Amino acid sequence: MKVAVLALQGAFIEHEQVLQRLGVETVEIRQLKDWQQPIDALILPGGESTVQMRLLKELGLLEPIRQAIADGMPVLGTCAGMILLSQGYLGTMHIRVRRNAYGRQLGSFHTTGSVEGIGDDVPMTFIRAPYIEEVLSADCQPIAEVDGHIVAARQGNQIATAFHPELDDDTRLHQLLISLQ
Repeated sequence: MKVAVLALQGAFIEHEQVLQRLGVETVEIRQLKDWQQPIDALILPGGESTVQMRLLKELGLLEPIRQAIADGMPVLGTCAGMILLSQGYLGTMHIRVRRNAYGRQLGSFHTTGSVEGIGDDVPMTFIRAPYIEEVLSADCQPIAEVDGHIVAARQGNQIATAFHPELDDDTRLHQLLISLQ
């Protein structure tokens, strides 16, 4: 199995380290030629969604990635990656997201919560995190909430989290992504 990690900006190295601990081969996606190889799944990491979206367009990656996800490629979008999956961006996931919902860097926090299909003790690190304001179709299911806000959802082979699973030792969300292949 080979998992691509969007490596334009943001927390991509940490995702690669988790996948390597799980024995999964990774490839960094920095330009279109990186995308043009056999890939089994994709991670859209945290970072700055506006910058990532601009670079996806400039580098000619936007449509190929959108099409692969629409065709069923498993994808995990964390924080900014969740924003990229949402309506108004890649638009592959039927969610509307509130960017920077938890405020500035000082509003960052860590908690433990329940993620449907994963467990009740999932560590969640939020850094200037968004949350899901609205799930727009029955195909998309909320799988985690914190303080009454949806912080993770799943739609088919797409998993989106407002938090950063790559920053904690728990590998279960990455294992879920791998299992979707």
